[in-house]
Amino acid sequence: MRKFSLTRRILSWRLKNITGKQFVTILSIVVGIASGLGAVVIKNLVHFISESVEHIAYEGNSKYLIIVVPPIGILLAVLFIKYVIRRPVRHGVPNVLYAISKNNGIINRHNMFSSIVASALTVGMGGSVGLEGPTVSTGAAIGSNIGRAFRLNYKQITLLLGCAASAAMSAIFKAPIAAVVFAIEVIMLDLTVASILPLLLASASALLTSYYFMGQNVLYPFDVTHLFKLAELPYYILLGVFTGLVSAYFIKTYVYIEGKFSKITNIYNKLLVGGISLGILLAFFPTLYGEGYKDINACLSGSTSYLFKNPMFLFLQDNIYGIAILLFVVILLKVIAASVTFGAGGVGGIFAPTLFMGVNAGMLFSKVINHLGLQKLPVNNFALIGMAGMIAGVLHAPLTGIFLIAELSGGYELFVPLMITATFSFLVTKLLTTHSVYTIQLARRKELITHNKDQAILTLMNVQSLIETNFSTVNADDTLGDFVKIVSTSKRNVFPVIDDENNMLGIIFITEIRDIIFKRELYDSTFMTDLMFMPQSIVDPDESMEEVAKKFSNSPQYNLPVLKEGKYLGFVSRANVFSAYREKLREFSEY
Repeated sequence: MRKFSLTRRILSWRLKNITGKQFVTILSIVVGIASGLGAVVIKNLVHFISESVEHIAYEGNSKYLIIVVPPIGILLAVLFIKYVIRRPVRHGVPNVLYAISKNNGIINRHNMFSSIVASALTVGMGGSVGLEGPTVSTGAAIGSNIGRAFRLNYKQITLLLGCAASAAMSAIFKAPIAAVVFAIEVIMLDLTVASILPLLLASASALLTSYYFMGQNVLYPFDVTHLFKLAELPYYILLGVFTGLVSAYFIKTYVYIEGKFSKITNIYNKLLVGGISLGILLAFFPTLYGEGYKDINACLSGSTSYLFKNPMFLFLQDNIYGIAILLFVVILLKVIAASVTFGAGGVGGIFAPTLFMGVNAGMLFSKVINHLGLQKLPVNNFALIGMAGMIAGVLHAPLTGIFLIAELSGGYELFVPLMITATFSFLVTKLLTTHSVYTIQLARRKELITHNKDQAILTLMNVQSLIETNFSTVNADDTLGDFVKIVSTSKRNVFPVIDDENNMLGIIFITEIRDIIFKRELYDSTFMTDLMFMPQSIVDPDESMEEVAKKFSNSPQYNLPVLKEGKYLGFVSRANVFSAYREKLREFSEY
């Protein structure tokens, strides 16, 4: 007798003993621990590679190697993806959002390890990006494949993806509340009260896993020595406006550079252009090297020493104008360095570049205000809150910005200015860029699923699955007599008119010709070309359901023809679309 696999045994036990919700709750803990281990592996691997590279590069007089090592790291990541994985390794959060909107929550198995290796090579050897994206992608792949293994439905798998994202963020940043907020604000699309418990359990289990292996140290230690004063309120608002403008610059620059690299078809040409560009940037501004968390901590302590790693700028270190210029240039260049790292083929996340730009934006803003004598602002506080402003703007996630920075730094005493700056940054960025850096490309391809439930359901649907082909076709040269014979065997009242090559020429509604259909004297003299008419709207099988829904709302017809390059494929009906919508709504909302 054939033995059942472990998965089947678990499924059998589950059906007999616990409900689906209870099972998903248990799986959320499993996903949390697995995602936490993924974060531990990726962090330690990057640390090992980074320490090894810096030891070799700085030994003797070989510091110049820091310029060429990052492109080598990207090359190794590219070769790993091309020859080992042999499939694309997409960026973290957009990959998760795409899986939710267009792939039924399915993420390839290789993402459970490929993002770890590729990002460790990229970031560990100095690529100007972060680790949170690959960590989220790794956790989400684990959640997706656990869900598939246990035959969970779409809604349950989506919830596990949210749990995985929450767990990954919690483990890597040691910020469990912010991680849950991130999952709700960015990943989860139909939050229910029942979803909260799995998210909390996943975040907590990942955090404890991270604590066990990596200790409880805060990533960005910060002591609040200056409490919020009401007189500083206008400046926190202005900081929000400033970080909002910088966030819009981030998004637009990132998309522009990504678009330029997408036009380069050869991966080695991409690597050459991106590697040389990154090397040049690092040659002049070494502070752009890697994640930059050490430089962020230096900035939070009030130091600007990280700006002068290149000796050619040392003459500016006591000059406020020189420091301001360097801060401004570093802010502008960080997103370029991150973008060319991605464009060259590197794998990483945009959280770290966002935090880096935010801390420098806060530092620049406060130093300028202080120098002008308008107000004596606490530079450290503004540097810290600048990070919240950038997260709120770049990610379009103000709550994530508020809670993440508060938890990262232990700076809950600054909750009010965090709220103010994050809110204004989000509002300004939203005015200038409709979508976040995560969603802008998906939105352009009509692949974005949003918190708007109606739009989300339509995104999950596709035209091809709704095409009906049980319509009887007629030839343009057929007579009315031929048509009557076809009508007698047809169950539909709509008849597409086609030629010998299946090109659609028009349609005939039986209700439109009822007055002549029984006039036998017209049977041989009336042809289909005399009776047909072109429909007001046609549907392409590749267009979005949102566009199809608009066509139905603007047309009185109950059936719209589906054509591909003029060739007749079938019809989509208003009733069938509505039925499919109701079914998707049920799947989307049930857990």
